[in-house]
Amino acid sequence: VQLQASGGGLVQAGGSLRLSCAASGRAFSTYVMGWFRQAPGNEREFVAAIRGISSVTRYEDSVKGRFTISRDNAKNTVYLQMNSLKPEDTAVYYCAADRRASGVGARVNDYDYWGQGTQVTVSS
Repeated sequence: VQLQASGGGLVQAGGSLRLSCAASGRAFSTYVMGWFRQAPGNEREFVAAIRGISSVTRYEDSVKGRFTISRDNAKNTVYLQMNSLKPEDTAVYYCAADRRASGVGARVNDYDYWGQGTQVTVSS
């Protein structure tokens, strides 16, 4: 499985961005898909995840109400709509796929495949 993330950029605080992650393979609809982020000097942290068929979602507390994860199984793509962005959201954002899909995981080790990352910078 190959994952290609895009949509990052520079935005002012309060602005919005939408990240996309396109996946290869035929089993995309069965994967749990997640978004993580990593700021310089910090560990990679969970942002949001979504199950395959049921589209059950899970969010990290600091992004609840501001970020929305969604997916289009026909396009093998997962999205992260980010609104009301804050400078502390600045990081490289990574998409990830969990092929075992036993739950909506929030740990790095829950995921089997990773994209290359896309930079999001929020200026104050």
